Amino acid sequence: MDEVFEKKRRVSPWIIIILGFAAVILVGTVLLMLPISSGDGRSASFGDSLFTAVSAVCVTGLTVKDTASCWSGFGQGVLLILIQIGGLGVVTVAAAVTMLSGRKFSLFTRSTMQNAMSAPKLGGIVRLTKFVLKGTFTVELIGTAVLIPAFVSRFGAKGVWFAVFHSVSAFCNAGFDIMGSETGRFSSLTAFSANAAVTLPVMLLIMIGGIGFLTWDDIRKNRLKVSKYSMQTKVVLTAAGILILIPALWLFFTDMRSLPLGERMLASLFQAVTPRTAGFNTFDLTELSGPSKCITTALMLIGGSPGSTAGGMKTTTFVLLAANVVSVFKKKEDAELFGRRIKPAAVRTAGALFIMYLALFLVGAAAISSIEGLPMEACLFETASALGTVGLSLGITTSLGTASRCILMLLMFMGRVGGLTFVYAFLSSSNRTNSKLPIESIMVG
Repeated sequence: MDEVFEKKRRVSPWIIIILGFAAVILVGTVLLMLPISSGDGRSASFGDSLFTAVSAVCVTGLTVKDTASCWSGFGQGVLLILIQIGGLGVVTVAAAVTMLSGRKFSLFTRSTMQNAMSAPKLGGIVRLTKFVLKGTFTVELIGTAVLIPAFVSRFGAKGVWFAVFHSVSAFCNAGFDIMGSETGRFSSLTAFSANAAVTLPVMLLIMIGGIGFLTWDDIRKNRLKVSKYSMQTKVVLTAAGILILIPALWLFFTDMRSLPLGERMLASLFQAVTPRTAGFNTFDLTELSGPSKCITTALMLIGGSPGSTAGGMKTTTFVLLAANVVSVFKKKEDAELFGRRIKPAAVRTAGALFIMYLALFLVGAAAISSIEGLPMEACLFETASALGTVGLSLGITTSLGTASRCILMLLMFMGRVGGLTFVYAFLSSSNRTNSKLPIESIMVG
């Protein structure tokens, strides 16, 4: 990896990240087109293979073909590898290969790793990468072990593969499932809505993967000494708790009222967790009320935390915008969180991200609605799912034409790589200047 980076010093780390994801998608597409990857032994079409590869690498979970019935064991194995690479990040996987080969990391390589993982500083990036790799495989292994009894008791020996696949998919917030051959096509985890032995481990895997590697590292260093946590860790954990608790209570007292109490509690909690870019579902989403669909759409756009396996705008972006609103109402100069002032540059970046994601979300939905003649509500749900790399759907994905699929693929790619990564990659820095324009007032509100 170092040799490639050294030869491309003039190529920014952001472009390397984009090209890395694109290369893995291309390889995945070719592998999925092989006859051995298809369940019927015939080559899958380029369009279906590309869409599936993009969804897997971008850990989204939107599919145009049922994963269990369309893809063979080999094809599902390819998908699992793509999901794992997408969850960890292409640069992190490349760094792991470099470590195994015994090579040293150059400064440029370390800088690329820092950008890919959203690490705050360059120092300790190799140690952090090792921690991420060890932590990921340990958690996925534990998740597999916990899921094996429930799946083996229902599916026999192949339940082991089910446990492995769903553990990795849940931790990477991918939302891919292979339940279709057993419980119905595109059924996700609906057959296990009342089974705590499946839903609780899956929820924990989703949450652990979604809070971010930097949060893990902070918790590892400071254990239960919450006062020593960084402000970012406090924001991530607080936001995650609130964004799960409030939707769960809403669903419990509204859409899930007809279910038995135990299943009602599990289903409400699961459907509050899964929009945080996971994509599994234990409840028929088409039966959700309008307000619940709206809440789910908002949760999908917010997504998980920075430096995690999750996509979306990120919880920190949402919290910074909320803190800035509070500071304006209180007539304070700076946004404040947990007794600390926030840098104005961070608030500006959060605002830019929000506008960017909102524009992509709305424009993408409007385009698909116009092209396909579908209700705007369903299209908004779909584009939020793609941009937030979630994978939840109201059932329209399989019926979309080529143009609409291309829109979703672009949204999935941007949602996983990050909108600002594209801006930083392709916006020329040659026009930067230290000069400042005159200030003039403008009325607001």
